[in-house]
Amino acid sequence: PSSKRQDEYARLSHAKALAARAAGLFAAEIVPVGGRADDQRPRPLRAASLARLPAAFVADGTVTAGNSSPVSDGAAAVALVPERLRAGLPGMRLVAGAVVGCDPALPGWGPVPAVRRVLARAKVDMGRVAAVEIVEAFAAQVLAVTDALGLDPLDADRERVCAGGGALALGHPWGASGAVVVTRLFSRLVRSGAPAGTLGLAAAAVGGGLGVAALFEVVA
Repeated sequence: PSSKRQDEYARLSHAKALAARAAGLFAAEIVPVGGRADDQRPRPLRAASLARLPAAFVADGTVTAGNSSPVSDGAAAVALVPERLRAGLPGMRLVAGAVVGCDPALPGWGPVPAVRRVLARAKVDMGRVAAVEIVEAFAAQVLAVTDALGLDPLDADRERVCAGGGALALGHPWGASGAVVVTRLFSRLVRSGAPAGTLGLAAAAVGGGLGVAALFEVVA
């Protein structure tokens, strides 16, 4: 993806996260540590400012500090309970999951085969998936994955892919991001009152050529 698309995706991630925070959508998800409820992100970004940032890895590269996730600390927890303990509370059930390996020379590509395998196992197509949460390590990586999966997070699928922003805006703490994207799906689908049967997809690249994806369904 071009540097312009990457910068626009990063700007949009921050804008969506700011709007979600202002609307109180993170109130049931984020627990302050040490009494501090906010830190440096998310924040308003301007296209002109992003375009001036130098390349982060190679001299003629397009990945910059502005369209990458920040170094961040965090922790997350998700409760998995048997049906008998759920006691009629709304929730999500795991429909299918997959961990897939690809060429380590293509870091970040792993979610593509992982998502395809999950959809094949569940016998559904992407058109049936109402919400998608992808760990936003780099805008370049997210756009490469969504392009391959037929999603357009900058336009037609703006409200379907990471509707409240993602790791570019909120951080990408190792060991927590998988639980974070599942929690985001829970909020977007269960807390918002989506009907039973609504599908949500979570995906992440895991370094070394791995990708993981999981398909969830809202249950009454």
